[in-house]
Order: sequence, then C-alpha cells, then structure tokens
Amino acid sequence: MITFNYETSFKLKNEEFLEQRITQFLKWKLFSVGEINYIFCDDAYLHKLNVKFLQHDTLTDIISFDNTLGKQIGGDIFISVERVEENAQDFNVSFDEELHRVMMHGILHFMGFKDKSKAEKEEMRNEENTALEFLKD
Repeated sequence: MITFNYETSFKLKNEEFLEQRITQFLKWKLFSVGEINYIFCDDAYLHKLNVKFLQHDTLTDIISFDNTLGKQIGGDIFISVERVEENAQDFNVSFDEELHRVMMHGILHFMGFKDKSKAEKEEMRNEENTALEFLKD
C-alpha cells in the first residue's frame, strides 16, 4: 500500500494515478509494494530529520528510510516540496517532473540503487528516466 501524507499545505492532485503507476513500475522491475509512505514537507521539517538521523546540517530534497524486505518494497520517503520547487527552476523542468523524479528516486533507493559515486549517480539517473516514463499521463 502506498500512502501520501502531508506536513505542509501542498497536496498531490493525482494520488490514485501515482499509486497505480508506481505499483506498475515495481511489478515491471519484479518487485512488489509493501508499505510505502510518502511524507511531503517543507525545508525546515526535512532539515531537522537530516540533522537528527543523518547528522547532515544541510538542506536536501529527499530522505528515505528503507524497510524493504527482499523484493517487497517499503519505507518512508520524506520530500521537501520547497527543495523540489527550487530544483525544478534550477534544472529548467516542470515542478511535476522534478517531483516525480524525486518520488521515484526514493523507490529506486529501496530497490538497491545507490548514488554516491559518479557511476552510481549515472545509473540512478538512467533508472529515474525509465521510471518517469511510468508516471506520464
């Protein structure tokens, strides 16, 4: 089950569509949906989590806490809507495209993809691009 939670005034317009498409993507990659929680928040909220749990005193667009069991994907994905908005402007893409990229980025981490090295970042970006195709209308 995928749930969408809000710690800010932002609200997704298409929760059911996104849940269906994320589920399809996972099935296509031979994974299943466990309990996935998206939590949309602001910079201050996510910054507190970043400091408390990761000891990083920086702003970030996403923090994910992985509870995946084997091929059953699960965990909490916290997303700063403010960071997504700013990144969309910086990367010259729509807010929705950047939001979807970040949403799938968290899922990809749960699937085992990393993004520390240059090669890992490139592989992650390629997987994000593939995943984004599933979220198109």
